[in-house]
Amino acid sequence: MQIDTQALRHALGRFSTGVTIITCRDAEGHAFGLTANSFNSLSLDPPLVLWALRCASPSRPVFEQAAHFAVNVLAADQMELSRRFASPHVDRFAEGQWSDGQGGAPVLEGAVARFECALHSAQVQGDHVLFIGQVLAVQCNDQAPLLFQAGHYHALGAKL
Repeated sequence: MQIDTQALRHALGRFSTGVTIITCRDAEGHAFGLTANSFNSLSLDPPLVLWALRCASPSRPVFEQAAHFAVNVLAADQMELSRRFASPHVDRFAEGQWSDGQGGAPVLEGAVARFECALHSAQVQGDHVLFIGQVLAVQCNDQAPLLFQAGHYHALGAKL
C-alpha cells in the first residue's frame, strides 16, 4: 500500500511535541546547534534518549562526529530562540545564556529541561538518522514548555 507523504506529514503534525535545541561541538570545538522537535525518551535503565535528523541535513556530519550532545527543552518564553536556531543565523549562540555541559556541549540557562548526553549510536532509519544518547546529567524546572503542533507554536493549556 502506498502512503501519500503529504497526508502522512499532515497527520503526524497533529501530534503535539515539545521544542528543543540540540547542541554539540564541531571538530574544531565551535558550538553548534539546531532546533528539533523529534526528541523522545528511549530507556530509563540505561538512561537513553533519542532524536532524529534528516539524512540530507548539512548538520548531519557535525552531529555524527560529536562524542557528546545536549538536548535543551525550551520554555514557552523561548520561542524566538527556537526560531533563531531554525534559521541560518551566523552566530546562533549570540542570544540566550549558554555554558558548557558534558563534553563541552552547550547547555541553555532557563530551559525547561536539559539532557547532557554521550553519543551512544547514530543509525540511519528511512530518510533520517536516529541519534541515541546516554544521559550523563539532567536538570529540570517547573516552567511551562514551548509546544509545537500542526506547524505552529503553542503554549501549554490548563491541566485536565
